[in-house]
Amino acid sequence: MTDLTSMTIAEAKAGLANKSFTSLELTDAHLAAIEAARSLNAFILETPDQARAMARAIDAKIIKGEGGPLAGIPLGIKDLFATKDVRTTACSKILGNFVPPYESTVTSQLWRDGAVMLGKLNNDEFAMGSSNETSCFGPVVNPWRREGSNTTLVPGGSSGGSASAVAALLCMGATATDTGGSIRQPAAFTATVGVKPTYGRCSRWGIVAFASSLDQAGPIARTVRDSAILMRSMAGHDPKDTTSVDRTVPDYEAAIGKSVKGMKIGIPKEYRLDGMPAEIEKLWTEGAAWLKAAGAELVEVSLPHTKYALPAYYIVAPAEASSNLARYDGVRYGLRVPGRSIGELYQNTRAEGFGDEVRRRVMIGTYVLSAGYYDAYYLRAQKVRTLIKKDFEDCFAKGVSAILTPATPSAAFGVGEKGGADPVEMYLNDIFTVTVNMAGLPGIAVPAGKDAQGLPLGLQLIGRPFDEETLFSLGEVVEQAAGRFTPQRWW
Repeated sequence: MTDLTSMTIAEAKAGLANKSFTSLELTDAHLAAIEAARSLNAFILETPDQARAMARAIDAKIIKGEGGPLAGIPLGIKDLFATKDVRTTACSKILGNFVPPYESTVTSQLWRDGAVMLGKLNNDEFAMGSSNETSCFGPVVNPWRREGSNTTLVPGGSSGGSASAVAALLCMGATATDTGGSIRQPAAFTATVGVKPTYGRCSRWGIVAFASSLDQAGPIARTVRDSAILMRSMAGHDPKDTTSVDRTVPDYEAAIGKSVKGMKIGIPKEYRLDGMPAEIEKLWTEGAAWLKAAGAELVEVSLPHTKYALPAYYIVAPAEASSNLARYDGVRYGLRVPGRSIGELYQNTRAEGFGDEVRRRVMIGTYVLSAGYYDAYYLRAQKVRTLIKKDFEDCFAKGVSAILTPATPSAAFGVGEKGGADPVEMYLNDIFTVTVNMAGLPGIAVPAGKDAQGLPLGLQLIGRPFDEETLFSLGEVVEQAAGRFTPQRWW
């Protein structure tokens, strides 16, 4: 039954509709795959009983012809999404064994449409990280390896569990979140497709908050079509989230295969970084050629404030994190380490509960929000953010349909290779992705090639606000030209 796990969501939907197999058979095949791949550490909580119960219920509906758009499709859920009666920890000790009495809006919409939950996926603690090494459950392992090497590689972060599980065929798709590249970077590292929707397109209600003005939920899947199918269920207005936008959700799948003839694709000169690896440059050139061959027009564009994006991001995101994480105090839920006073209880609980990276960002955030520094840092970073947004608006005003860039400055690196002595080294991984979050735009990462050591590399397409459909059309052109890659099984 293992071949059931190698199908795409689109193929599985057709098979379920034709009664070629049942949702229970599909679910069992994935549960067996998860069990055999525990060395990847992608799932931190497996829910086999719940998965089988959901699959049986869906099979009964399919027989009656009542299955929804995702009827019977087994998915993995990032541990940042609250799942009713199922432990949700954000991969932090401070949440302990927290079991939410409610369901996040995004996951409730997936269950509404008939999806099956296989379990909760590993991520960087509170989504703070670019390699999935900050999780209290330990690092996730990338199913890809360098040719001729057994070095354990990171899958990227913070949605490393989502990307690793999809790439290793443990689930057909996964939920993920993106604050500065946390969907697109792991997708690029694992040869999966990751979509960061426009800010406000998917509800943030019931998702553990990191930086509220930057966080956005999105899918990681094996193909552009699969990510479009998932996006349609995940997106939509939610009155419980004041930042959720009340716009009709289009049929994203219908955009797949649409002509891209005449579309203007911007190539930003500021993304040509000093010391950028030649293979990233080559991949970018190839991607542009594929789009040109499909009828798109390439134009050089300028995004002059790009160089300030990373420093501004690492002021805004920690500032919002320090505010959001103030609620973890050891009093109401989660971990509690007693102290002789309320202040000592807070101190002991946070010292024990938060990992190094979370503590580092909370301290940076608290510092930049403090009296005397607020204007110098936080306010100035927000002004820079406005300028970054305006750069994109100016491009789109000139008729540019989308912007093509590399997704990451390199392929996946080894566990423990980066950021040990210098955290800034790790932050530089987000160089191509943070601008999209700062401007609230949609972005997609699509597998586009491999490096000299056989590791996957991705390209990123950045779109106009609420124009994810164009990204799906262009992403499919890249996917068709590059082909699909899967890791060789070693686990």
